[in-house]
Amino acid sequence: MFNANRCDEKRRKLFQKHEAHRALLQSIFLDTSLPKEVRYTAQKKLASLPRNSSRVRIQNRCVLSGRAHGVYRKFKLSRLRFRDLALKGALPGVLKASW
Repeated sequence: MFNANRCDEKRRKLFQKHEAHRALLQSIFLDTSLPKEVRYTAQKKLASLPRNSSRVRIQNRCVLSGRAHGVYRKFKLSRLRFRDLALKGALPGVLKASW
């Protein structure tokens, strides 16, 4: 069975591994004062890095269910798990609104 949390952990590790190199290549590629040949080689090297080493490939997931959509960043929980835990009183400082 596909484990989404494990896949996301791999992406986060790969991103950390290549973050500095990717940032360097990207700054070279975006610097218009450099010659075109240098910028082109930086672009080629940037394209040769693994896809999953990019920041945009990382996705926030619920720590309990692994759900990718509707995740509250502050709690790292999906909206469904958040509601269940909040109603049970398992989340400190969270109360159901009533007015």
